[in-house]
Amino acid sequence: MKPTTETEVKFHIADVDGLAKRLKDIGAELVSPAIHEYNLRFDTQAGDIYRKSSVLRLRRDSKSHLTFKGKSKNLDGVLSREEIEFTVGDFESARKFLEALGYEVVAVYEKIRTEYKLGDLLFMMDKLPFGTFLEIEGPDVASIQKVARELHLNWRAAVKVGYLGILRRLCDGRELDETFLTFEALKESNFNLEDISIRSADI
Repeated sequence: MKPTTETEVKFHIADVDGLAKRLKDIGAELVSPAIHEYNLRFDTQAGDIYRKSSVLRLRRDSKSHLTFKGKSKNLDGVLSREEIEFTVGDFESARKFLEALGYEVVAVYEKIRTEYKLGDLLFMMDKLPFGTFLEIEGPDVASIQKVARELHLNWRAAVKVGYLGILRRLCDGRELDETFLTFEALKESNFNLEDISIRSADI
């Protein structure tokens, strides 16, 4: 399978309904309603994948997907990285396969994702235990910046940390299991993203 390049930017969103309306106003089409995602992040016992700033992930939504992501490059605030992803027929079999190769689950996390599309731009609205985010993925930096302006998003508020990194920073100093970051596990936790210098891009 030929690797692709993932080029995207992420924003924290305060007014989800307002942003959904603006997406509709610019002509974006809803292509996937809210779907629950269950993610397993894998690494070696020595943390070799993490040290290389890469990702090995098994995800279950309406299907199951195995994903590898290489180290990110920052292009004017947009993150670009090599990505290899394909569907697998059975989630549990894929998990056992990875574990047989010597990888182990280092984190479990989940989100609810709604997807929109406009031309060759994808918009992923993600609800997580600590807030809602919009990821914009496109062919190049210029097209992503242009549509971000049309959506009235503050480019300087772009989030340069992955979801797992955000969760771990929020959990720092709390008596929480940083490897099990699900809605159920975090339902009693009150997080403030401003504590880790993340602010909403739409206000």
